[in-house]
Amino acid sequence: MKSRLVDGKATPRGAYPHVKRVGDFIFVSGTSSRLPDNTFAGVHQVDEMGSMRLDVKEQTKAVLENIRDYLATENATMEDVVDVTTFLVNMNDFAGYNEVYGQFFKAETGPARTTVAVHQLPHPHLVVEIKAMAYKPL
Repeated sequence: MKSRLVDGKATPRGAYPHVKRVGDFIFVSGTSSRLPDNTFAGVHQVDEMGSMRLDVKEQTKAVLENIRDYLATENATMEDVVDVTTFLVNMNDFAGYNEVYGQFFKAETGPARTTVAVHQLPHPHLVVEIKAMAYKPL
């Protein structure tokens, strides 16, 4: 077993690695759109009162790019992903999330997937979090 924190990425907010390899399986911890400077992709201040627009498409793209980068540290790609679990704060965001997801995976060859609604994620600006499992023989 080998766990890894990935340089150049946001530090996890708890006692867990970005990636854990167990034999031929690679587990990617729940991943958000958080950037290395602790800001979030897909968060836009829209007025002087501090109102925010949270863009599920931008966040989903950033999440999947983070997962892609984490997998690369184990010489794996998105094509090696076999299972995905997605957490959405609002199922009304499903269409936007699904559209971007389709840019990374194909129905015929992509991973098994579960998408669930959750009450909240670890930061109020997050609208999507994804965890993944990949299979990549050593």
